Amino acid sequence: MSDHEYGGNDDLSLPKATVQKIVSEILPASSGVSFSKEARDLLIECCVEFITLVSSEANEISEKEAKKTIACDHITKALETLGFGDYIPAVLEAAAQHKETQKVREKRGNKFEESGMTLEELEELQRKQFEAARERHA
Repeated sequence: MSDHEYGGNDDLSLPKATVQKIVSEILPASSGVSFSKEARDLLIECCVEFITLVSSEANEISEKEAKKTIACDHITKALETLGFGDYIPAVLEAAAQHKETQKVREKRGNKFEESGMTLEELEELQRKQFEAARERHA
């Protein structure tokens, strides 16, 4: 089941540096085990295929439920249907962590509102900072 069978896009990929970082965290340099570029590229292809498979199944589940948005529940049902039920606890934990991260981001608020300055004051401050930067780098 490759992307070609689904009319997929050859341009679909994951960032190589990100995948390499994940692998490096699992296989620290001190272990003496290295991970070849070819192995990394194959891992990326496998990950893209897995994402395609799960999202396609989740889409079918959401369509059967007459939903227009794929929800976490659809992903977990897709994992179960595809025989990846063992991953569900980790997926749910990752989803919970993501929700918490989003809450923290929302609490940060709006810098403009929190500055206590008018738009004109902020524009003047920005103009002065740009001028100072130009003088430093001239």
